[in-house]
Amino acid sequence: MYIRSIRTLLVGLFLALVVLSMSTASSAQIAVGVAVGFGPPPLPVYEQPLCPGDGYIWTPGYWAYDYDVDDYYWVPGTWVLAPEVGFLWTPGYWGWGGSGFLFYEGYWGPLVGFYGGINYGFGYFGDGYEGGRWDHGHFFYNRSVNNVNITIIHNVYEAPVRYNNESHVSYNGGNGGIDRRPRPEEEAAARERHIAPVADQTRHMQAARANPQQRASANMGKPPVAATPRPGEFKDHVVQAKAAGGAYTPPANRGGKQPRENASAPRPENRPENNVARPSTPVHPRDLPPSARPSAPNTGNPKLDQKYQQQQEKVFAKQQQERDKLQQKQDQEHQRLAQQNANAARQQQVEQRHQQQTQQLQQRHEQQQQKMQQRQQPPPSRERSKPPR
Repeated sequence: MYIRSIRTLLVGLFLALVVLSMSTASSAQIAVGVAVGFGPPPLPVYEQPLCPGDGYIWTPGYWAYDYDVDDYYWVPGTWVLAPEVGFLWTPGYWGWGGSGFLFYEGYWGPLVGFYGGINYGFGYFGDGYEGGRWDHGHFFYNRSVNNVNITIIHNVYEAPVRYNNESHVSYNGGNGGIDRRPRPEEEAAARERHIAPVADQTRHMQAARANPQQRASANMGKPPVAATPRPGEFKDHVVQAKAAGGAYTPPANRGGKQPRENASAPRPENRPENNVARPSTPVHPRDLPPSARPSAPNTGNPKLDQKYQQQQEKVFAKQQQERDKLQQKQDQEHQRLAQQNANAARQQQVEQRHQQQTQQLQQRHEQQQQKMQQRQQPPPSRERSKPPR
């Protein structure tokens, strides 16, 4: 138990120190996870699926990292409903932190901020967003970079784009990365009011992580699902990558569970200063395993099953919102600590409180699921057993 607690505290301390040392990132963007010793693959080449309806904004695909299998995996680009009128999406990005790569999470806000100078395409060419704009409460789509059906969506326009960046490099800084720093206006945009990725985006990422074919070691930079029309739709109308963005040679033995403790000769990228193991005890909601969607009730009564199914979906959605809300709150606390240059003792205190909050949330959700399952047990048969003749 003592060793586990020390490991948990080390994760928090290491992350905080790396965040403080990062000069390439906006001060208001949150680093997610711990440093990875090797960079993500180039961005794959793929087409954009048709926009499903008015108010959806394109969120480009990106490489995320699964620490459980030591491998990058592709989170498909997808159309997401804006959480508020007037809000735009600032994509996340990977940045070199001096001893490893860190991922800076994207966010919703009134202005598009810094996203590493990465050319994600479809309006995100490394500087701002040219895919559309808000006007009198409606989002207008630039048809020169977006796939929009004008018979359904009429608020469109055409404007030439002003980029000549054909790079597929997927990270900022480091060896071979994009050499770009945030401008003052991008830093100002990062200080505006933000909304973290919405629940649909979180579930979308979890679905990608659960698919082994999305891992870089399996698809070599050419994911089978490169983009989807809506978050979480991994079967119907998906877009496959046309090609990898460039050559990718992953380090040896990626894509499977790697030994992290008692290793006689750890790989350089797995040394403690570069790639600290994830805590076995969850510290933050993002450390929790993905929530399992409840199985369909089967009481023998279709109407009752439908009622129970609706109850389950309501509880499931509420728990996802509570996870997202707590994660956002903890991210904001990390941001304040970084801005205040908090000492190690303060960092430890906050991480301990975060761990308690996350465990309490997990326990409360488990209790809610158990109570719901008990309430939804099939009613006992009313037929009395007949006495033997």
